[in-house]
Amino acid sequence: MKEGNKKIIEEVLDEIGSALKDPKGIQSHQRRIAFSLSLGIVALIESYLENLNVLKSGAKINHSWFKKKKGNVKKLISNLITCPIENLKEIDGLLDLTFEIENQRNAIAYGGMVDEKVLIEKINLFFKLKEKVKYD
Repeated sequence: MKEGNKKIIEEVLDEIGSALKDPKGIQSHQRRIAFSLSLGIVALIESYLENLNVLKSGAKINHSWFKKKKGNVKKLISNLITCPIENLKEIDGLLDLTFEIENQRNAIAYGGMVDEKVLIEKINLFFKLKEKVKYD
C-alpha cells in the first residue's frame, strides 16, 4: 500500500477515535467526521485496487464519485485500472458501502447538526468497508 494512503487511513482512524472518546460527544466532531470519512473511503478503495495491482500509476479517485449511480462510478474507476472492472469480485459490495457513507456527506459537513446515530452509522459503515478491503 502506498504510504500516503496508509497515513490517511491512520489519520481517519485517529479522528474517529477522538470523536468517540470526546466528553463533549461525537456531534462536536460532525464536520471533521464527514470530511475524514470521505478521505478515508478514497484511501481504502485506492488501497484495495493497489493491493490487486490494478490501479494505474498516478491514478486518483474523487470522493464525489461515490454519490453517483454505481454504473457511473464503475465507468470512472474503469479508466483508472488495468483490467476490466468485472474482474474485481468485491467491487459492487464496496461501492454500495461507499455510497452509503458518502450519500449524506454534504448535509453532514455543511448543514445543521445531525443525530448522533447518523454519525455512528457512518463510522460503522467505514469500519465495514475497511474490513472488506482487508486493510490491517
